[in-house]
Amino acid sequence: MIAGKAATPAAFSFSTESLAFRDRLIENKYGHMNLGESQIISLVIGASFAAGLNVYAMCGTLGLLGHFQVVHLPPALHLIENPWIIAVSLAMFVLHFFADKIPAFDLVWNSLHTFVRIPLAALVAYAATSQLSPGAQIASTALATVIAGVAHTGKFAARAAVTPSPEPFSNMALSVGEDTAAIGLTWFATVHPYWAAAIAIVLLILTVILIRMFARAVRSLFASGLSFWRRPERSQAAPRSAA
Repeated sequence: MIAGKAATPAAFSFSTESLAFRDRLIENKYGHMNLGESQIISLVIGASFAAGLNVYAMCGTLGLLGHFQVVHLPPALHLIENPWIIAVSLAMFVLHFFADKIPAFDLVWNSLHTFVRIPLAALVAYAATSQLSPGAQIASTALATVIAGVAHTGKFAARAAVTPSPEPFSNMALSVGEDTAAIGLTWFATVHPYWAAAIAIVLLILTVILIRMFARAVRSLFASGLSFWRRPERSQAAPRSAA
């Protein structure tokens, strides 16, 4: 009888494909999905730029997203999901939130964080790409180091340009914008890694332009200062030659 027939291989295959399709729908709906190789590299690009702005925001955001299973981070990054690591990241973020908004002191703070943001961005990138080939892992880590370094340098240049302003609000607004961008870009990199990488690349280009403009302004200011100090020497040498 037809009712008593066993399930055929074709029917079993169809049911398996249906379950797999259902699982993909659930993953796409709730974001519980594993990242592929290209997605991991895109995530590294976006997170590295965010780390150059605020590494504590990047680590805290990734840790919270991974801890609550919003995204499945690579196995080597599971340490960042530890509640203690998340607590330290959030505590440092609060400290950074206030210290980074004090004019003049923020320059000292950001100078010291040259030795924090860039190395941590490199460590996160190295851990995130642990599933890739050794060559790809090293290349991704080097790329993350450069991206975080450029973002950090651009942040320092912007702060140095704004700090001489007599009112503190521009410095505070710039700091809040950086914190928001770091959190938003990190989150966006876990949801839409390709778009986040594209945004990070655009921001990277704009940051390089900003750094070049700042370097030219500093060079021009330095040259003007030298010419100002050399002018009295020339004026004193003129009467002596006339005598």
